[in-house]
Amino acid sequence: MSDRAYDVVLYGASGFVGKQTVQYFASHTSSKSIRWAIAGRNRQKLAAVRDEVGAAVDVLVADSQDQQAIDAIAAQTQVLLNTAGPFALYGNALVDACIRYKTHYVDITGETPWVKTLIDRYHTQAAADGTRIIPCCGFDSVPSDLGTYLIVRHLQRELGVSCKQVNAYFQAFGGFNGGTLASAINLYDSPGATQMNDPFLLNPPASHSQTEADSLQDGTGDRNRDPQTPSFDSDLNTWVAPFFMGVVNTRIVRRSAALYEEWQEPYGLNFTYQEYLKFDEPLAWLKATGATTGLGLFMGILQHPQGRGLLQPWLPQPGSGPSEQTMNEGWFSCELVGTAMDGRKVRGLIRDQGDPGNRATVKFVCESALSLALQADELPGGRSRGGILTPATGLGDVLVQRLQRAGMTIASF
Repeated sequence: MSDRAYDVVLYGASGFVGKQTVQYFASHTSSKSIRWAIAGRNRQKLAAVRDEVGAAVDVLVADSQDQQAIDAIAAQTQVLLNTAGPFALYGNALVDACIRYKTHYVDITGETPWVKTLIDRYHTQAAADGTRIIPCCGFDSVPSDLGTYLIVRHLQRELGVSCKQVNAYFQAFGGFNGGTLASAINLYDSPGATQMNDPFLLNPPASHSQTEADSLQDGTGDRNRDPQTPSFDSDLNTWVAPFFMGVVNTRIVRRSAALYEEWQEPYGLNFTYQEYLKFDEPLAWLKATGATTGLGLFMGILQHPQGRGLLQPWLPQPGSGPSEQTMNEGWFSCELVGTAMDGRKVRGLIRDQGDPGNRATVKFVCESALSLALQADELPGGRSRGGILTPATGLGDVLVQRLQRAGMTIASF
C-alpha cells in the first residue's frame, strides 16, 4: 500500500465526533510521520473544519451512498477511519469498498446486528486478503476487549494458568452526543434488533453452536446471560448493576475469545465474560437499584416507536453533543477481575480523563487507525491476519502501548 496517497482518511470528519478526530490527528501527528486527509459528503463543511483546526490536509468528497465516489477514497488510503453513523445506514458502501481495495477499516459503532452482517458477508474474503476490518473501536468496545485480553495473557504468561472468567466494572461521567443516540434509535428500528439478545451473536458459526452447547452442559449459560438485576459483588465488596453497553461489549469480547481459540491461542476452557456498572458507598444498593430501574425504563421507551417519538425532541440531535467543559471534565474507569482455573485472581485497570463517548472514543479510534497505518508488522498475527476482527484480535498490544503513550492508564496487578 506504500504507493497510496494517504495513510489514513478520516470519513465523517464534519460530524460531532468526526471534528474531534481531525483535532486529534492535527495535534498528535506530523506531516513527516503520517499522510492523512478528511472526507465526507459536504465540501464546504469539511473545509470549515480543516480551517478551524488549522490542518493543511486534503478534502475528499463522497456521499456514503455513492459507491463510485467511496471506491475512489478507499483506493487512495491504507486505512479508512469512519465516524459517520448510524453505521447500518451509512457504513455499508465504505466497508464494501475497503474489502475490494484491501483497505484496513476502523469505526466507533456499537451496532452489533450490523457487525454480524459484516461477518457474514466479508469475513472470509478479508481473512484471505489480510484486510483488517475492525468495528467497535470506540468506548465500545476497547476497554472491555483490550482489558480482558490483558488479564488473560497476564494469567497465562506470568502465572502459567488459563483464565476461567473475567468481569469488568465501569464507572463514568460525561455526556451523550446526538450521533450515538441516533445509532441507538436506528438499531431498535432495524429488523436485527432481536438479535441483540443472543450472547454469542458475533461468534464464528461453529464456535457459536459449540459455545451454546457447552454453556448448557457445564452450567456457564447463566454467566453468559446479560444481567437484569442489581447484585452484591464480593470481589469489589460493593453493589453493581447491569451496564447499559454490556449488550454490545460482551459480544465483542466473546468474539475475541472465539477467534483466539481458532488460532490456537485460547483464553481458557469454557471462558466467560461479564460486565457491570459499579457503585461506591454510601447507598451503593440504592444507586444500583435506581440505575437498573432507570435503564429498564429507557430501554423500554427505545423499543417502542411512540415512546421514541416522545423522547427524541428532548435528546441531543445528530451533529450536536456536550460542551467542551463537560467533555474535558468527564472520565471513565474500567476495573477488571480475572479468575484463573485454579481460583487465583488478578486485577486490571483502564482509566482516563475525558468523557467516554467523545474524548475517550476519539483517542481509541484514532490510535487504532494509527496502529494499522504505522505498525502493521507488529500487529497480532503479522501482516497476514485479516477478517472482521476486534480490537484485541486485530490490534492487541500495539494499541495498548499507543494508548499508554497517549496518557491512558492501563495496568494489571
